[in-house]
Amino acid sequence: MAKLVGNAVVGQSGGPTCVINQSLVGVIEAAAKCKEIKKLLGARHGVKGILAEDFIDLSKEPTANLGVVAQTPSAALGSVRMKPTRDDCLKMFEILKKRDVRYFFYIGGNDSAETANIVNEMASDANYEMRVFHIPKTIDNDLKVTDHCPGFGSAAKFVASAFMGDNLDNRSIPGIKINVVMGRHAGFLTAASMLGRKFKDDGPHLIYVPEADFDDAKFVADVKAVNAKYGRCIVAVSEGIHYSDGVTVAERMAANAEVDSHGNVQLSGSGALGDYLAAMVKKGFEGKKVRVRADTFGYLQRSFPGFYSEVDAREARLVGRDAVRYATKGDMDGSVAIKRVSNKPYKVETFVTSLVNVAKHTTGLPRKFINKEGNNITEAFRTYAEPLVGKLPEAGRLKGW
Repeated sequence: MAKLVGNAVVGQSGGPTCVINQSLVGVIEAAAKCKEIKKLLGARHGVKGILAEDFIDLSKEPTANLGVVAQTPSAALGSVRMKPTRDDCLKMFEILKKRDVRYFFYIGGNDSAETANIVNEMASDANYEMRVFHIPKTIDNDLKVTDHCPGFGSAAKFVASAFMGDNLDNRSIPGIKINVVMGRHAGFLTAASMLGRKFKDDGPHLIYVPEADFDDAKFVADVKAVNAKYGRCIVAVSEGIHYSDGVTVAERMAANAEVDSHGNVQLSGSGALGDYLAAMVKKGFEGKKVRVRADTFGYLQRSFPGFYSEVDAREARLVGRDAVRYATKGDMDGSVAIKRVSNKPYKVETFVTSLVNVAKHTTGLPRKFINKEGNNITEAFRTYAEPLVGKLPEAGRLKGW
């Protein structure tokens, strides 16, 4: 079979991560070695850039500069939250066809996989040969098929370390502290807060994720019980915690909830959810003086520089390179996925799954990682997540206390 020769386009989409540029550089490196790819174009701000024909020639980037870009958080090409319509995708396809693009690589989450799938279907319907590949990325770690997602390990390392610091602060000046962590539908990132626990009284003492129904009265009772036991309490809460009817706590408390371009209600970022939960706890202590504080980690989790997981960075580069390798070796489209071969020693390999398996839908934190009370995370999660996060800072205590 004759080799498919033409130009390639790569774009980035969705929330930035600490290692998304590793995937981008992986694509650039691999494309430079492929005779099948004549020119690699970078679409500025993803599909928005394609529609505006706003491209940069990535083949001209100096190798030394790419090394620095790879280690820089956030999307070097610029990202986008736009959810393209089928008409947008048709226009994109016509633009790609006009520019003799035979390879399209899109780095992002499930919405990006859906966009890639629509473009792929249009190319097939038009009998235009083009290899379309989705490259996984999301700190939420909620893509289907893959064992885990590039971006999660680094964000989880940040969350675990932040809770370690908060635990030390809280032990010095005891009180009740509530931290709201990203996670609309999946609790993986919030669960990572437990990875820094070393001593049996370390926080977070309570962890609430979207995969377990939330109850106001039980939440207050849980906090009071922990506070009675330790004289303090640290709580990790996913932004997407919801009641048994499926309505999120943030939605119920918000009179005029902000909605993003995908129609999703703004769940965190304003600090309102943390303040609401803090007020609930204060009220539960029935006038007794108690120190209650709340923080929202917000966007700090996504692009904190100089604090990434080495495993995460390595695998993000790998899926970028392998997307090019798979695309150029035969008539194939799909999403690159990671398979965990072993945990000790930790080893993975990549494979290709169909775009329809990843597009649109997400997966959640498995129930085996949540305790039966729904207010904490089991040690089984540590086995799963520790290899992805790597070594955390060391915290010590005086032996006499």
